[in-house]
Amino acid sequence: MFAYIDPAIRERLVDQGKLVRIDELGNRIDVRRAPAEGTHALNILGPIPLPVMLGERSIDLQWYAFVRHTELAKVDELARELRERGGQRLFPVLASAMSVNSVLVAGDFDAAADPLVRVHSSCLSGDVFGSQRCDCGPQYVSAIERIADEPSGGLLVYMAGHEGRGIGLWAKAVTYLLQDAGENTYQANRSLGLPDDSRDFTDAAAVLHHFVGSDASFRLLTNNPKKVADLQGFGLTKVTQVKHIVGVGDWNRRYLAAKRDWGHLLDDHDLQ
Repeated sequence: MFAYIDPAIRERLVDQGKLVRIDELGNRIDVRRAPAEGTHALNILGPIPLPVMLGERSIDLQWYAFVRHTELAKVDELARELRERGGQRLFPVLASAMSVNSVLVAGDFDAAADPLVRVHSSCLSGDVFGSQRCDCGPQYVSAIERIADEPSGGLLVYMAGHEGRGIGLWAKAVTYLLQDAGENTYQANRSLGLPDDSRDFTDAAAVLHHFVGSDASFRLLTNNPKKVADLQGFGLTKVTQVKHIVGVGDWNRRYLAAKRDWGHLLDDHDLQ
C-alpha cells in the first residue's frame, strides 16, 4: 500500500486541515469532491515543520507541498495498477509521474503586511550541485535568509517543473554544451528549437492568491520584469519588484549579461 494515497490517511489529513484544495484564484474548494470540469485545481499538503541549515545558519520554515489535481488523479489511477503488478518496488514510476512544487513560509506570515516573496524556478545544478554557471543557488539561499529576516517573515514558492526556464534538465545539459561552443543561454535554446522562456506561472499565482491574498500587496524578489508581468496577468496586481543581485562571478557573468540584454533589470555595476 502506498501510504501517501491510502484513502484512510487522506481522510485523516483532510479532517486535520492538512490537505486542502484551491482553485486558480486561491479560493478553497471541496477537497472531497472532484473539481468541476475545466477547474484549475491544486491540492496543498501542510504545513510541515522544516528546519533547514543554510551554511552555518539554522532557519525554521513551514513547508507546503502542492500539485495539480489532474496530475494527482493520474497518479492515483497509476497506483492502483501498480499494486496489482508488483507493489511498492515500482514506486519510482509514481514519483516520476507528477511535478510537486513547494511553498516555504518563514516567520509570522499571517501577520505580514506587504510581505517579501520569491518565486524560484528549480535548478538542480545551482540549487543542489552548487554550480557557478548561474546565480540560482545563491539566489535561493539569499532569498530564504532575506525572507527569514523580515519582521513578519514571508514565503518562497519553489517551482519544481521550471528547470532550465521550463525546458527540462536533459535539454538544459545540451544547452550548456552549446554555450561552451560560444552561444549564450537564449541562443542555445533557439538552436534546439525551444522558447527563450517557457515557464508557466499559473500554479505559482494560485498559491500566492491563497497565501498572500488577491488584493494584498507584496514585494517580489526578482530581476525579471516578465515574471512580475506574468503574475500581474493572473490578477496579482499589487506587486513591487525588488532586485535580487547575488552570486555574480567569472563563470556566470556572460550568462547574466545575456539576461540583462533580454530585459532583466541588471546593469554593468551589478555584473561586477
